[in-house]
Amino acid sequence: MSPREDILGLVRDAIGRSADSPPPSTPEYANAALIPARARGTPSELVRRFIDLATEAESTIDRIATIAELGTAVAGWLADNDLPSNIVAAPDPALDGAGWDDTGLTVRRGAATGEDLVSVTPTFAGIAETGTLMVTATPDNPYTLNFLPDTHIAVLDTGTIVGGYEDAWARLRRNGEKGGDLPRSVTLITGPSRSSDIERIVTIGVHGPRRLHIVLVGKADGEETQ
Repeated sequence: MSPREDILGLVRDAIGRSADSPPPSTPEYANAALIPARARGTPSELVRRFIDLATEAESTIDRIATIAELGTAVAGWLADNDLPSNIVAAPDPALDGAGWDDTGLTVRRGAATGEDLVSVTPTFAGIAETGTLMVTATPDNPYTLNFLPDTHIAVLDTGTIVGGYEDAWARLRRNGEKGGDLPRSVTLITGPSRSSDIERIVTIGVHGPRRLHIVLVGKADGEETQ
């Protein structure tokens, strides 16, 4: 016998099995993820939970009916918070109808540089379980937009808010199966960047934006009209 077979024989003896023993049966639920209750609910409940948990993580939230209102909403929020009116926005077609004209904003479309202070990006999904954004890096949504500017404005369609992380990954896989390109990277963002590496003191903006502002577009099924 080889040393490997000797070791396997000792293991089998210890658990009361032989080389001829059939493999143990595996319960069907063994590989199923245990989904917490807060990751389940109706579309309107998931939207409300996403808002609550994103706010708890120190994100700010705004809501608009259509993407055409985005430019006005962004301009108003920046002015209210004394933030720059020069922004860099993803060249993603999802932002093409954002209504930037006549807002007083100076908008550049493309990747962020170290000089950019405010970015605007689309998001792939929102995760209600933790108030988290799933953002994909594509040629139309450069990775730098999520990390370099001090202020990140993320645009989220309420129809893409899912319950748990498993739902978000499943949505990404379905997108690939339908012919969409899988992204080079996926970033999960919960609130502004923070770190407690130094003396366990939480510091905002060390590894990314100091502010995360989420603009929700549209209403989920079952939500009341305001």
